[in-house]
Amino acid sequence: MGRTSRKRRSSLATRMTIASAALLLGGGGLVAVNVYASAHEDSANGQDAGSGTQQTQQTQQVATIDCPDVGAQLSDVPGGARDEVDGELATLDTQITQAYQRLSSTRDAAARDPRFVQNSIMDPLKKNRSTILERIRLEMERRGGQAPDGMNDMAECTAQPKEGEQPPADGGNQGDGSDQGGGDQAGGDQSGGDQAGGDQQQGNGGQAGNGPVADDFADITKVQPNVQKPQNGDNASTGTFTTRCGQNENKKFNTDNLIVAPGVTNGAHHLHDYVGNQDNDAFSSNDDLANAGTSCRNQGDKSTYYWPVVRVQDGSKDFDADKDGGGKEGNVGKILQAQKASIKFVGSPQSEVVAMPKFLRIITGDAKAFTNGTANANAHWSCTGFEDRQLTDKYPLCPDGSKVVRSFAFQSCWDGQNIDSANHRTHVAFADQAGNCPQNFKAIPQLKMRLVYDVQTPTIENGQVKNPFAVDGFPEQLHKPITDHDDFINVFDDQTMRKVVDCINKGDRCT
Repeated sequence: MGRTSRKRRSSLATRMTIASAALLLGGGGLVAVNVYASAHEDSANGQDAGSGTQQTQQTQQVATIDCPDVGAQLSDVPGGARDEVDGELATLDTQITQAYQRLSSTRDAAARDPRFVQNSIMDPLKKNRSTILERIRLEMERRGGQAPDGMNDMAECTAQPKEGEQPPADGGNQGDGSDQGGGDQAGGDQSGGDQAGGDQQQGNGGQAGNGPVADDFADITKVQPNVQKPQNGDNASTGTFTTRCGQNENKKFNTDNLIVAPGVTNGAHHLHDYVGNQDNDAFSSNDDLANAGTSCRNQGDKSTYYWPVVRVQDGSKDFDADKDGGGKEGNVGKILQAQKASIKFVGSPQSEVVAMPKFLRIITGDAKAFTNGTANANAHWSCTGFEDRQLTDKYPLCPDGSKVVRSFAFQSCWDGQNIDSANHRTHVAFADQAGNCPQNFKAIPQLKMRLVYDVQTPTIENGQVKNPFAVDGFPEQLHKPITDHDDFINVFDDQTMRKVVDCINKGDRCT
């Protein structure tokens, strides 16, 4: 399963460099743009095409392209097929991007012809997706696997007009977080019942027209405390191990995603901050990671920790304003460096922990949670001095003297066998509310990260937000806070990992 040598850029990877908005797990998405549609004929009022009555023009503020998430359904891909399948999933994302771009650039045509979107965008998209889905099926079967039932049905996407703010796909808007982070999570009412900003901002808002809007923010002082922690059992492992790796002072950035899209340039389609390992891009092999330098003080930790950057959309341009993954894909504004970035490994409330396998890959959160719903969402936003209250689908408006906090609690249970899985999730799991791992899973040191930003609180007037901050993301995700996520590849050397486990199991506080 590990990759031991640097791959050459394949023709598939070369094709992928043109992608401009992909989703983290591939193949699904919700594209949001402003388009226009003609009013339909109303025969009940005596109007018809030949009546000579001038038709009114209705503006649909946003049309969406909602595509099934293929990558999330591929939980059993043969090992030999995974690289090719990952590449094909990235191609599906490129197709969504191209559909988004076409919608954005053909508003006049859509206004003149109510069938334009279906005929010129949706039908070709379905045809192109069908071709890629067939490639995935053939590759899986060639390697001895079997594609999931109904995969061909995932070719069809639906165009939907926007009516108010689009909710997560499962209809929820407040994740309770109780089963997402091994216990130290948000629960209860996330917005305090009082959303900031009043009426929604027109269009999609934001400096690039793809969010955020005023309704994406909430006053943290009006949120009720909602963090719940499980009680420690008799066999709890209560120690901690803290590793200090800086705040990306080295300016290590890229728009790749080695876990999800190996071998694909700009596979993430948004910019990542990196701390720890200093040789992390789409083409890094396990050997490359093991032999790389690290920004961590403890040189035994060459792990890679990476997350999407946060930007202030104040009208300014950063170094990537005209680059893929940056301004070309709706990620605009001034990049903020975290003032603090704490990385800590903690134990299990119910048992001792075992060592993580080297090169274990973990993704927490879902960069597609706006479209996928909250099943894998694990975003937590708060303010210093108010961290007993957490938001999942709102950015916090912090009072004077308080700073914005992003926090992540990674999966803490491992299947005991695999360093990755086909959908990059099923080889690890969260503990339940009591802190117990699923059957046949083992407790491992749980990674917790806390990022603090010194950013001026946005102002909201008349339903408009000025100078908002937002996490980088895919343009069709509208910079929603619920899409926040974090990535980790374990590259501790064996001696240091043994120290991590010993400290946690003995109840010590180690750095």
